[in-house]
Amino acid sequence: MKVTRLLISVLVLLSLQACSSWIYRIDVPQGNYLAQQDVDRLRIDMTKEQVVYVLGHPVVNDPFNPDTWYYVYQMKRGMSDEHFDKELVLEFDNDRLVSMRGDFDTPEEFDTPLD
Repeated sequence: MKVTRLLISVLVLLSLQACSSWIYRIDVPQGNYLAQQDVDRLRIDMTKEQVVYVLGHPVVNDPFNPDTWYYVYQMKRGMSDEHFDKELVLEFDNDRLVSMRGDFDTPEEFDTPLD
């Protein structure tokens, strides 16, 4: 009797373990999604207002340095262990864009100010 209960319990546990891969897990995106074509519209000497118009508001505001803006995007895939991270850091001086760095290519016309 005990052997039968133990055998049934083991079979139930194994069958439940086999079903765990059937559970759908959603993708979890967080932050500002930016495409390279959006970043290509940036130019040196753009005002903060112009940058917000092009890229939107940054996700992270540095309270100790308001002239540094962080655009961060993370995607955690639910059905796999794949993670995707992108970052763009913009530096301003006197409310004008002076530099950019991060995971995006610098636009060819970045050093050409808008007229």
